[in-house]
Amino acid sequence: MQFYGPAPSHDLTYSDVFLVPSQSEVASRLSVSLAPGDGTGATIPIVSANMNSVTGPRLAATLARRGGLGVLPQDMRLQDLDAAIRWVKAQSVRFDTPLDFGPDDTVATALTQVPAVAGHGLVIHDAAGRYLGCIVASRLATALPDARLGDLLHGSLAALDADDIDTPRRAFDLMTSAELEFAPVLSHGAVIGTLSRTSALRSTLYQAAVDADGRLRVAAAVGINGDVAAKAKALAAAGVDVLVIDTAHGHQAGMIRALNIVSDLGLGIPIVAGNVVTADAVDDLIEAGANILKVGVGPGAMCTTRMMTAVGRPQFSAVMETAEAARSRGGHVWADGGVRYPRDVALALAAGASSVMIGSWFAGTIEAPGSLNTDDSGRLYKESWGMASTKAVKERFERLDPYEFARKTLFAEGISSSKIYLDPLRPSVEDLLDMITSGVRSSFTYAGASTVDEFHERALVGLQSAAGYEEGKALPVSW
Repeated sequence: MQFYGPAPSHDLTYSDVFLVPSQSEVASRLSVSLAPGDGTGATIPIVSANMNSVTGPRLAATLARRGGLGVLPQDMRLQDLDAAIRWVKAQSVRFDTPLDFGPDDTVATALTQVPAVAGHGLVIHDAAGRYLGCIVASRLATALPDARLGDLLHGSLAALDADDIDTPRRAFDLMTSAELEFAPVLSHGAVIGTLSRTSALRSTLYQAAVDADGRLRVAAAVGINGDVAAKAKALAAAGVDVLVIDTAHGHQAGMIRALNIVSDLGLGIPIVAGNVVTADAVDDLIEAGANILKVGVGPGAMCTTRMMTAVGRPQFSAVMETAEAARSRGGHVWADGGVRYPRDVALALAAGASSVMIGSWFAGTIEAPGSLNTDDSGRLYKESWGMASTKAVKERFERLDPYEFARKTLFAEGISSSKIYLDPLRPSVEDLLDMITSGVRSSFTYAGASTVDEFHERALVGLQSAAGYEEGKALPVSW
């Protein structure tokens, strides 16, 4: 990366900078590779944050199917983390994971899991596990809330036979000719997945992130306290592909001790550590055994660290400095926080990040944990909260004795409850991935880069005023 003009003497946020186009021989944005090359096996540089309201098993599986990496949060109990990792590994790489309901479930219940939109659907099984049929989600818009899903099964929705689908293009063509937007995929009469016409199309554009056995990849986080070795070994035994050792202040003795412990286990998987914002921290954590550093203190949408403590650093400069330090030692960085638009993802990569971690932006999607809620105006949302907030602290330490629990919650910080609204045009995390990756691919073509490494080298970055940033925004209404 180079600056277009003199290098600044002060730290920069993503809003302070922009990309300058360069001479390019990249013919198409579809001809670039977004694979981060950081040893994680991802094929796009997108990682979902290890936040309780962001990454659950379903989002992790969906993200991996499109080449990204989901990080399951450390607040999950160890047995639940084990089960979540194994669940992700059991999901189909070729087909979407069904949303499964019983015939006695109501429309109201279904609407807490999926909105009444095209391209999605519900699979109905009876108590014995027999497949009864499928309902397109848009049908829920015209049904009474207390209607039984079984009563909506009038006639059978056409299904796809897995043996007939040898390629994603073949699936797309079959659905188009049959005028299907959504269908279950059956093998010997059993549902093994679902497909929408759009998801079949996506499979021609994305490459899944899979392990050596062809299963979807997934990461999981652990904290720096307690028996870190036992937790790390248990997650590795469950099949986790990347281990994230996570604490708010990563440049501390507790982190270095945890890294030494996990590194000595020789688990054979990448170790991510964070969060940090300086080159010195990168040096110390790589020396202790980290392969990837998670960079960012305070830029997250749910984070109040900077306003509460004054601690942190503008994210673009933090990524730029730490990425250079990591590169000199054979390591990598993930830019964690501060992303509001696809441009911010591109700028994080330009600054040297191998991947970009996204939190609250993904919290308002169908696949994120939690139920869909409706506000007074009829808009759909999911609840999100910071990982240092009172809500998160209560969940993390609920098993402590009352005195210690009270001490922990007294000093909680961060937002405990925020409504993250579903974008009506992009209700799925896959819809957001389409928007993000299309923007980043175009950024690569403007820079004349066909890979992430080339983008690191060729990105030309300029400085702008607040007025310059506003000038780049589209006009939402007419003059």
